[in-house]
Amino acid sequence: MNQKQIAMGFLQEFKEFAVKGNVIDMAVGVIIGAAFGKIVSSFIEDVITPLLLNPALEKAGLESIEELTMWGSVKYGMFLSALINFVIIAFILFMMIKAINKLKTPPAAQEAPAAPAGPTQEELLAEIRDLLKNK
Repeated sequence: MNQKQIAMGFLQEFKEFAVKGNVIDMAVGVIIGAAFGKIVSSFIEDVITPLLLNPALEKAGLESIEELTMWGSVKYGMFLSALINFVIIAFILFMMIKAINKLKTPPAAQEAPAAPAGPTQEELLAEIRDLLKNK
C-alpha cells in the first residue's frame, strides 16, 4: 500500500465515524447543552439574583454573590454561585425529563385498570379436590 491509499483509507474511516448517528446526536446534545447553559445563566443572573439574592447582598454590603470572601482570599461566593447554578440546572433537567417520560408513556398504559386478581393457589386446589370427590 502506498501513502495515497493509506490516506484515502483513513479519510474513509473518518467519514464513516463522523457520519454515524451517535456522533451527530452527541454534537447536537453539546450544542443544545451550551444554549441551555446560557438560558440558565441568564435566569440566575437576571431573575433569581435580583428577586432573591439582591436584598440579602445589599444587607451584607455586596453587589454580587461572587464578592463573598473568607479570610480575604477564599472566594466562597464563587462556590455558592456555582452551587446555585447546579441546583437550578439539576431541578430544571429533572422536571424536563419527568415531563418527557410522561409524554413517552402510552396513554393506554397510563390508564389501564389493574387486572382482576385470580383465585389463589389454595382456592384452585380446593376446587380440584371437590371435582375429584364428585367423580
